[in-house]
Amino acid sequence: MQYHIFAPYRICPVGAHVDHQHGLVTGFPFDKGVDLWFDITEDGSVELESGNFDGKVSFDIRQKTILRQGNWGDYALGAKYALRKRFVLKKGIRGKVSGSLPVGGLSSSAAVLVAYVMAFARANDISLMPMEVVMTASEAEREYIGLNNGLLDQSCIVLGKKDHMLMLDCDSNEYRLIPRNPKMKEFEFGIFFSGLTRNLMSSDFNLRVQECKVAAWDLLAYDNQPIKAFDKTFMRDVPRSVYEQYRDKLPRRFANRAEHYFSEYKRVRQAVTAWDSGNLDWLGQLSFESCESSINNWECGSPELISIYRAMRNTDGIYGGRFSGAGFKGACIALVDPSKKDAIRESITRQYLAEFPQYKDTFEVHFVKSADGAAFIEG
Repeated sequence: MQYHIFAPYRICPVGAHVDHQHGLVTGFPFDKGVDLWFDITEDGSVELESGNFDGKVSFDIRQKTILRQGNWGDYALGAKYALRKRFVLKKGIRGKVSGSLPVGGLSSSAAVLVAYVMAFARANDISLMPMEVVMTASEAEREYIGLNNGLLDQSCIVLGKKDHMLMLDCDSNEYRLIPRNPKMKEFEFGIFFSGLTRNLMSSDFNLRVQECKVAAWDLLAYDNQPIKAFDKTFMRDVPRSVYEQYRDKLPRRFANRAEHYFSEYKRVRQAVTAWDSGNLDWLGQLSFESCESSINNWECGSPELISIYRAMRNTDGIYGGRFSGAGFKGACIALVDPSKKDAIRESITRQYLAEFPQYKDTFEVHFVKSADGAAFIEG
């Protein structure tokens, strides 16, 4: 194949479930992800095979985008859909896509969308700035795939830089790449797959997004502030003082969602300070606190993920961690001491499988390092 794109997966240590509410998030791309090898076709045909899923996908990039097919090819169709809103597409690709880790909680869907957007753009001589790639991939996931997420995943994957923390303001889309403090202790990322795969479209992910909007709408109404259309209302619109004044009037469900948003906003601010000052222990503790709020306030996390999380808290060498992704099945991530990886693997595996022995053949532990964002690989 003539072209090769690598789009990394991402982790978010602090900033869970707030990007779609225009909050603040942090994240890192790491050195596992999606590889897309392809040639350009002159006749507009798209022909794809997968290293992870059965079957082949084919369509004409010049034709109007069809409805979702319910298989892995929907992501290529989504990238086509989003690009065709702004550009004329005449050339297609023939290639193979492959992911290097199990699906579940590491933004694999966003990574593959970014790869397809970059590939279709290259095939059609379209020049996209990094944030345009982010926005196009996000449109594909929201409008075509139907997942009401924010920009965290795509931003980490596209904008991220090795040994830098990305801090993104999802209201203004302004971001910072904060270099690692030279005084910081050595660390890697641990990834603990529960053995369960996940599909956010069949989870309560979209419901949680709507619950946040209801909470924001109610709080603004209690304060007699102007109300915008429901789809244009976000928790970021609510001053913290308004939340503190009226939170006791909210039904528990909505009060919990709002509490998660405001506490997570504060944790992200603290996480940036912790990273910038080289305080890995503090950053890890904030990640643990983020997960506690995900369990108690966001009310997500399968019994399997909660079991892994509890095991992480009982394991030496783990600075902190949380559910990865939306927290419905999937994986947990952690900041770990590289010198203790073997002991960490043994401890988490032993504790988890003692509670869920049925996953002994599908539970996996991986250790990864930060990496640069999505790019064409030369050679």
